[in-house]
Amino acid sequence: MTYRAPVNDYRFLMENVIGFAQVTATERFTEATPDMADAILTEAAKMCEEVLAPLNRNGDLHPAHLENGTVRTSPGFGDGYKAIAEGGWIGMSASPDVGGMGLPMTLTSTVNEMMSAACLALQLNPLMSQGQIEALEHHGSDAIKDIYLPKLISGEWCGTMNLTEPQAGSDVGALRSKAEPNGDGSYAITGQKIFISWADNDFSDNVCHLVLARLPDGVAGTKGISLFMVPKLLPNDDGTLGKHNDLRVVSLEHKMGLHGSPTAVMEYSGAQGWLVGAEHGGMAAMFTMMNNARLGVGIQGIGAAEGAYQHALSYAQERKQGKAGGSGTIIEHPDVRRMLATMKAEVFAARAIAMMNAVAIDMTTATGDSTWKARAAFLTPIGKAFGTDVGIDVAGLGVQVHGGMGFIEETGAAQFSRDVRVTAIYEGTNGIQAMDLVARKMMDGGEAAFAILDEIEATADAAKGAHPALAKAVWNAAETLRETTEWLVEQEMTDRFAGAVPYLKAFARVLGGHAHLSAAVAGDESRKRLATFYINRLLPEHVGLLAHVREGADDLLAISADDLSA
Repeated sequence: MTYRAPVNDYRFLMENVIGFAQVTATERFTEATPDMADAILTEAAKMCEEVLAPLNRNGDLHPAHLENGTVRTSPGFGDGYKAIAEGGWIGMSASPDVGGMGLPMTLTSTVNEMMSAACLALQLNPLMSQGQIEALEHHGSDAIKDIYLPKLISGEWCGTMNLTEPQAGSDVGALRSKAEPNGDGSYAITGQKIFISWADNDFSDNVCHLVLARLPDGVAGTKGISLFMVPKLLPNDDGTLGKHNDLRVVSLEHKMGLHGSPTAVMEYSGAQGWLVGAEHGGMAAMFTMMNNARLGVGIQGIGAAEGAYQHALSYAQERKQGKAGGSGTIIEHPDVRRMLATMKAEVFAARAIAMMNAVAIDMTTATGDSTWKARAAFLTPIGKAFGTDVGIDVAGLGVQVHGGMGFIEETGAAQFSRDVRVTAIYEGTNGIQAMDLVARKMMDGGEAAFAILDEIEATADAAKGAHPALAKAVWNAAETLRETTEWLVEQEMTDRFAGAVPYLKAFARVLGGHAHLSAAVAGDESRKRLATFYINRLLPEHVGLLAHVREGADDLLAISADDLSA
């Protein structure tokens, strides 16, 4: 497949839909001018199209493997990583004081999406480093920052996150890894971690692991967990690399997809590590990294969806089958047209939501305003879950557009579906994202949700003159969502959790309608036609989703274990 980065879509969203001008108007991001943003998008697109996209099939057909304790990566991945590192794309949003560009997360997100579409397996590596950089900027000591940040930002060293253990998946508080003081300010880390993405490679000088472990006086559960920097190779005082730490890659997982991205079981046997953040404050420090990663994973889903869409569109424009008008290719068939339109409309909606999320993060960074912080927090679980759900659904439609050939590996359609599937699982499953949305993110009584709904209804009111039918549909959907939100915040947690997933999906549907309506107002006839398709055919799904929400938990919990196994 020949991938083409959707640079025009990014520009259009920044200028007309997501309010990026607010970001560039701040003192913090005043240098992120339209000319600079355009140059960044253009250069990143070139790298993704010419360097990364040709590597995608290599990663699938020639997986990373373990050889004498060292991970050997897929053909060409070293060169691809070098292009990412030398382009400065890893440290785009990192502080200039330590070698970063200091650019808005909104721009970083667009570049991450391009890289995900071009080669998702490789893009996962810099995403992990980006999260580690942010965690160290906020929680690392000056000594740790001085040693690690410049190397991580330059790409000379790579970063990982180590949370999961065989008995402690989503329940992180059940971990057993321990940290014993060495008496010199460092700690001996012992334990086993699983599902560690890019735990090792053969193209960076070092791999730096952020590891959750429990100090001897750490209480049970998440409140007793601390975070430690545990490098593969121990840095010397002069910054050079010394001996190998007491850690190793035990094995690599055999996965459904993302074969080019090594996922390891890691063993720590008294490995030397250094505390990051406060004692017993590991979860706070790790969540700095995870919140970054959650937006990043949503972006990965959108990137995979864009890649799958372009792959399916190319096939539909060439494949001749059956009696079709016009060109005679299958793109003329109404159902194929429906699938392609759904794919394109869904990608646009998910991309807009993720970029709204990034703008809210940027405004929080630039202003410290609590309202922006609440908005960013509210949008994060929606952006992660909806972005990855769209990735899975669009990749599935991509296989369907190919018909029987989609089930044949040589076409490459199935790879998008296999690769993106895990994104709904890691960095907090989408069910956990939904529960977070209706619980923690609504501790304000729904204030952040209502503020977004006010904005959606104001946009719809302003659009009534030019697009009355579309505006009315979006306004009505927002009002229905408002009524369900008012009901939801009055319920007990069991009832909230029972409807959490459909509530998140409904909110995303309405946000997508808002984005498409804004596009119809500002765009050409093509934008209007796509908005009409989304608002008329996809937005109405919110009605059924919200009906599901308002059923509460009684009928769900009445279904017994015996009923399910009968």
